[in-house]
Amino acid sequence: MIRLHVQGDLAPGLAVAPTLDQSRYLTQVMRLKAGDDLLAFNGRHGEWRVSVAEVLKKGVVLRSEEQVREQNHGPDLELVVAVVKKARVETIVEKATELGAARVRLVLTHRTNADRLRLDRLDAIAEEAAEQTGRLDVPLVDDPVKLETLLDGWDASRRLMFCDETGGAPAVSALTAAGGDKWAILIGPEGGFSPEEGARLRALTFTTAVSLGPRILRADTAAIAALTLWQAAIGDWER
Repeated sequence: MIRLHVQGDLAPGLAVAPTLDQSRYLTQVMRLKAGDDLLAFNGRHGEWRVSVAEVLKKGVVLRSEEQVREQNHGPDLELVVAVVKKARVETIVEKATELGAARVRLVLTHRTNADRLRLDRLDAIAEEAAEQTGRLDVPLVDDPVKLETLLDGWDASRRLMFCDETGGAPAVSALTAAGGDKWAILIGPEGGFSPEEGARLRALTFTTAVSLGPRILRADTAAIAALTLWQAAIGDWER
């Protein structure tokens, strides 16, 4: 069944107004008509069966019928990734959504050399991935900030999995030993972190430096591998 992420509230009998693009998708691509059902979620009220109440010239009106799943959230996991080429960032956002990240934070490092990004495009990619994978929420995608700025304001209660290309502990055992409920994963640029950045990251009390294996990975591959390792070690894959 079609799943749609909506902004409005979901409650019995409540009207829901999808965006114009969503309305076009429902009527022109999926050919829905009045009375047809689909699923909707908003990140707050769980998943609902909704029906097409009206098809108008400039949009569609949906009606909430019944809740089919209560709201739940995945692990408190953020992905912090250095900005790389646009296509690779788009892949990272899509796969981070599929793999359960609650937030994607983009950073600028000493060796960042990348295209200009469209945040609205990244938001749309995250939304579509959430719709397709059964998630009940859509991860936030933040505007890029300097790595130094991010670390200056870091919440020390959130542990940081530092994927260190110069060497670190085996990921699964290091993560299991570190414990903690709130985590972030840090992926560097294609050229790696500068020596100054690496030294600062390793000196932080909340950092767990890990290795992603013997091969050099591109940023998008490293993000997927790191998210997978974290989920397998202390994430929600056993649920």
